[in-house]
Amino acid sequence: MTFLENHNRKTGNFWLLCAALLLGLAGTAQAQDAVPKSVTPKSVVPKSQAAIKQSFAPVVKQAAPAVVNVYVRHRVQQQVSPFFSDPFFRRFFGEQFGVPRERIQNSLGSGVIVGSEGVVVTNYHVIRGSGESEITVALNDGREFPAELILKDEKTDLAVLRLEGGGATFPSIAFANSDGLEVGDLVLAIGDPFGVGQTVTSGIVSALARTKVGISDYQFFIQTDAAINPGNSGGALVDMDGQLVGINTAIFSKSGGSHGIGFAIPSNMVRLVVQSALKGDTVQRPWFGASLQPLTSDIAESLGLDRPAGALVTSVHERGPAQSAGLKVGDVVVSVDGQAVQDPEAFQYRFVTKGVGGTANIGLYRDGKQVGAKIALMAPVEDPPRDMRELSGPHPLSGSTVANLSPAVAVEIGMDSDGKTGVVVMNVDRRSNAGRLGLRRGDIVIGLNNQEISTVKQLAVVLEVPAGDWRLSIERGGKVFNLAIQG
Repeated sequence: MTFLENHNRKTGNFWLLCAALLLGLAGTAQAQDAVPKSVTPKSVVPKSQAAIKQSFAPVVKQAAPAVVNVYVRHRVQQQVSPFFSDPFFRRFFGEQFGVPRERIQNSLGSGVIVGSEGVVVTNYHVIRGSGESEITVALNDGREFPAELILKDEKTDLAVLRLEGGGATFPSIAFANSDGLEVGDLVLAIGDPFGVGQTVTSGIVSALARTKVGISDYQFFIQTDAAINPGNSGGALVDMDGQLVGINTAIFSKSGGSHGIGFAIPSNMVRLVVQSALKGDTVQRPWFGASLQPLTSDIAESLGLDRPAGALVTSVHERGPAQSAGLKVGDVVVSVDGQAVQDPEAFQYRFVTKGVGGTANIGLYRDGKQVGAKIALMAPVEDPPRDMRELSGPHPLSGSTVANLSPAVAVEIGMDSDGKTGVVVMNVDRRSNAGRLGLRRGDIVIGLNNQEISTVKQLAVVLEVPAGDWRLSIERGGKVFNLAIQG
């Protein structure tokens, strides 16, 4: 190859390289021109109803017609001064001052129609003391109907009414399975706060299984931040399918208004009470037949548990379902039909909402192992018969109503049915001897005048013997109090 040919070849390669570079730069410039100066990310909007519903209007239209106002008119005898029974004062002020006066006291709450035939559920505290009262239910469409109280259950703070609608069909709401709720689910609270008219507020499920609220005997509540105010009691807490998940019952507040902490009774408990009302019976609850206590960190560690979750069995009734299922003192109950329980209150709710009939699977921790037991869901037995009597006479128990303690009576008054026997106080007239002595519902009379008391009949016999002084032994909360009363 000559020098000229070699030079030409190198020169050609140089110009080819330059051309390639220029073409590459041009292509890059064109590509840059094709890209916008400012790129805005494409927003992602949830498109499924399961993710979020952009309007609650369809849910409200479905559920709101079934939420009602409950008006209670109490006829109250107005207190009259004892001076007006004196003839001198009656002559001075006139005869009309000695006549007791009657006044009308009104109360307002909310309710939910859960049956198209006019079955309404509300809170017990909304209609408390309505024995001689008039109950009126006002629907969202303006119609009003008188209502009959068919069941009240103070233990759950629930009451069931029936509208006197002459065969009319009413809008109703379906029950949801409250066990399917999760923290963060959207919910709506519907009611009549402060009497301003039906109001809908939205929020989420803030917590589940709240058991330290102190509202009713069965402490297991749904917590929500949906605004709940006075007048909302008995109203509906609904999910995004428009179904009832709870009955709004209480709020935590220092001012009386909503602070975003409201509590609702789960629909599974509400359903149990409504079913009992429709059967024309008292609320039937299954009997466990054992006493439970919360687990502390020290007890959990001694049992080999990594956390204090569950309920410790402290005693077992010798003829109860727990004993028949093989439960023992020292077992830790950790679940009911696969639903975990954190404490005795949570267990009580899970167990009671199963209803009477059939069986339930109880998860246990025993001797370092997970075991299971199948327990019968049976009503508590009334053995011995209660033999309830109202006591009267010149003795310290006058004005009290007593009964023989049995598992059925223990469940009725909210005591542990751990096999105790004796005579239990069912009710006390506060103006009586027993009331002034300080007796309470649930006290157990275990001794009188140095005699052990085991039955109502035996107590009545001892009370008939005149005594100058009385020596009374009472068991309350696991402690025994010995009282000396002068005649």
